[in-house]
Amino acid sequence: MDWVFIKDVKNYDGKEVTLKGWVYNKRSSGKIWFLIMRDGTGIIQGVVLKNEVSEEVFHQEDKLTQESSIIVRGLIHADKRSPGGYEIVVRDIEVVQIAKDYPITLKEHGVEFLMDNRHLWLRSSKQWAVLRIRHTVYYAITDYLNQNGFYRFDSPLLTPNACEGTTTLFSVPYFELGNAYLSQSGQLYLEAGIMSLGRVYDFGPVFRAEKSKTRKHLTEFWMMDAEAAFVEHEQNLKIQEELIRFVINAVLEKNPDDLEILERDIDQLKKADAPFRRITHAEAIAFLRSKGSDIDAQSDLGAKDEVLLTENSAVPVFVEKWPKEIKAFYMKRDRENPNLVLGADLIAPEGFGEIIGGSQREDDYDLLYQRMVAENMPLDDYRWYLDLRKYGSVPHSGFGIGLERLVQWMSGTKHIREVIPFARTIYRLKP
Repeated sequence: MDWVFIKDVKNYDGKEVTLKGWVYNKRSSGKIWFLIMRDGTGIIQGVVLKNEVSEEVFHQEDKLTQESSIIVRGLIHADKRSPGGYEIVVRDIEVVQIAKDYPITLKEHGVEFLMDNRHLWLRSSKQWAVLRIRHTVYYAITDYLNQNGFYRFDSPLLTPNACEGTTTLFSVPYFELGNAYLSQSGQLYLEAGIMSLGRVYDFGPVFRAEKSKTRKHLTEFWMMDAEAAFVEHEQNLKIQEELIRFVINAVLEKNPDDLEILERDIDQLKKADAPFRRITHAEAIAFLRSKGSDIDAQSDLGAKDEVLLTENSAVPVFVEKWPKEIKAFYMKRDRENPNLVLGADLIAPEGFGEIIGGSQREDDYDLLYQRMVAENMPLDDYRWYLDLRKYGSVPHSGFGIGLERLVQWMSGTKHIREVIPFARTIYRLKP
């Protein structure tokens, strides 16, 4: 009898198969009882009929508990009333292990309790659905990049300095060389990569020792950074928009059942697959002030500002051309107004906030050098970065996507702690 995954039972209608997984739930009705089981690929209902199984198998109902591991053998047949449209008429149940006193029952539990038991909470249907969407988003991003001439280029996680000169770094003793730091971004190293491969990206964990307590911040999260040679500001935004729309379509195509479990409004996602809006930072400030905000012209956008900017927009909004004072040293100045940089943040609708930050990079050695001096940056540490502007410099641009932020939006999950397997925040390091 073939061992198959629950997701594939549609290919075995009328055939006997073996399923391996865990008890999700069960219910009884006299001479028949129903077993709901899951295996990581899906959920299926099993029907146990008293007249068609041994006494031992029929009375497994008395022993099986939530999350007990089992092997089930039986006949697959179509049934529109069952999860996934198929059920299994059980012939035999082999118990692998009985789970005793499983702590997460089907009743409501508090968030702290669930986070303390995250290793078990991952098994619940909504967490399972979120993680499946995360998988789709991850591979959709890489599929788009791979199809558009980008090469995977792995930047180091241990660095001698900060990408953006900030102090929100985790310090690590590094042999006889003093302190190293956990990377906040692979961007600077990717800029070296484009001089070899033209278009590159990395995708992995990054770390920020920022003491943020919002529902959108983690201290360890996953970031995709991309850089491209001979790409300027306008094309940079075009690539970002194409990528996000590619991700939206991948999730809609591959995760309809997960979106339904999460009660995600898929119409909102479908509407977002349309040309994105663009406004300048100055226009954003003017709009926010018209709504009663006291934000000033040199300010970054807060979470409430991002919500206001997108509240009547079905599509994400690019906020571009920021004041140079509030953006990083490496961003290229706007030729039409040197007080502005050719950078943009992409703000997702429905209150999900920033999902991309990017810019055209300064490719002129003298201008970059002057900025680094003006900001009192340690030039010796960045000598290699300046070298990139000495030997064959070209116009280039890049951007970074926070995986968890994007998964939040795709899945409709309000708190970022639920879209990464094990969240690391300023208050949580376990499990």
